[in-house]
Amino acid sequence: MFRQIKEDLDSIIERDPAARSRLEVFFLYSGYKAVRAYRKAHWFYQHDMKFIARFLSQRARHKTGIEIHPGAKIGKGLFIDHGMGVVIGETTEIGDHCTLYQGVTLGGTGKEHGKRHPTLGNNVMIGAGAKVLGPFRVGDNARVAAGAVVLSEVPDNATAVGVPARVVRVNGMKVSQLDQVHVADPVSQDLCRLNIEVERLKKHQEEEDDNA
Repeated sequence: MFRQIKEDLDSIIERDPAARSRLEVFFLYSGYKAVRAYRKAHWFYQHDMKFIARFLSQRARHKTGIEIHPGAKIGKGLFIDHGMGVVIGETTEIGDHCTLYQGVTLGGTGKEHGKRHPTLGNNVMIGAGAKVLGPFRVGDNARVAAGAVVLSEVPDNATAVGVPARVVRVNGMKVSQLDQVHVADPVSQDLCRLNIEVERLKKHQEEEDDNA
């Protein structure tokens, strides 16, 4: 237990230039407090004491503004920076040394049963306000930009941006043109396709009427 506490503290100090000491992180960092409470709650959850587990997680939520379901599986060294508004769902799995910023949601779409929430690999970074929704994997060393909405798998060493998110880099190489001004509207594209299909059907119907 003490080894895990030390690893979590050191992981935060390594990644946060504002952290001055382990004592400061231990007593003052809401993200660390939320993870520490989660680890206690998760122990009770694993031992089928789910009411106590949820009680601890909800108390931590009121104190920190961070909601972590005790059923989630979280590796070592999770750093929740600032943290307010972070939500981590029941079947979420998080690897080692991941970083989540404020407003991140690791949630479900409401359509799945069983495994409903995402799986993060190791060393994943999820930017402020990003939403990762569904039972898919975000690969090792992946990066999700602030405000992105991720609805499908992200490969290892990839960067995903946008709404809905798309992969723009893999292993540091650009895979598509990132143009945040001239972005195609998917709704308009669908309407255009529907109009083309309607015109095709109308023409087909007119041809059948002429041949009748």
